[in-house]
Amino acid sequence: MKTIIVGVDGSKHAEAALEFAIEEAALRGARLRIVSAWEMPPVIEPMGFYPAEVIEDAREEAERIVGESVARAKELQPQVASEGIVVEGRAAAVLLEQAGRTDLIVVGSRGRGGFATLLLGSVSQEVVHHAPCPVAVVRQTEMSRDLSD
Repeated sequence: MKTIIVGVDGSKHAEAALEFAIEEAALRGARLRIVSAWEMPPVIEPMGFYPAEVIEDAREEAERIVGESVARAKELQPQVASEGIVVEGRAAAVLLEQAGRTDLIVVGSRGRGGFATLLLGSVSQEVVHHAPCPVAVVRQTEMSRDLSD
C-alpha cells in the first residue's frame, strides 16, 4: 500500500501540510503516517542536564500534536488509514529516516522556529534536498491564515 508521510509541529504551516497530506492520501488510496519529532535544545543548565519533567514535557507536547493531527485526519477523511509517530531527534533527520518506503513526504514551508522572512525553513529545505522520494512543500494560504487567526 502507498504511504504518505507528513511532518507536524503545531505550526500553522504544518496544519496546512497536514490537510494537504490528508487529501492526497484520500485521492491516492494511501496510508497516512503523521510524524512529530522532538528534541531538547542545547544544554544550558549549569549541571549539564535537564530535569526529567522538562524532557517529559517536550515528549508529551509532540504526542499531543500527533494525537490532534490523527484525530483531524479521521475527521476529514475517515476512510484513510492513519497512524501517528513521535520520535526523539532532529525533525529533518527523523522525516528522512521514516522515508524508506514512502511515496511522498509532505512538510510545511516553515515551522515553529526560525525566521518569518525565510521562504523555506531549514527542515523543509533539508528534506527537499535529501529525500529518496517526492516532497510536497505546503505554504499556509491567506485563506487558512484568515480562518485560524
